[in-house]
Amino acid sequence: MAFTSESARPPLRIRRMLELRPSCECCDRDLPPDSPDARICTYECTFCAECVEERLGGVCPNCGGGFQRRPVRPPAMLAKDPASTVRVFAPEGCQGGALTA
Repeated sequence: MAFTSESARPPLRIRRMLELRPSCECCDRDLPPDSPDARICTYECTFCAECVEERLGGVCPNCGGGFQRRPVRPPAMLAKDPASTVRVFAPEGCQGGALTA
């Protein structure tokens, strides 16, 4: 990328990373950052694999989207960019794939 004299440095990049929320929104089960059981939708709604399969039928109750296994942040990067400590617990929306919005 070429830069003119008016912009001597590249544009700043905003770093955004997954929040890595600490718990399942349905059952409040702990989901540590390295949990293989954490599932997320494209909006980062976070659920455990059991709730996704047994209660939600693979459909996010908040947005109607599907789920993927949440990636695991490498330990060195987790130290630099820690996981969220904010718990979201909304069991009333976990009745089985129905949108609550």
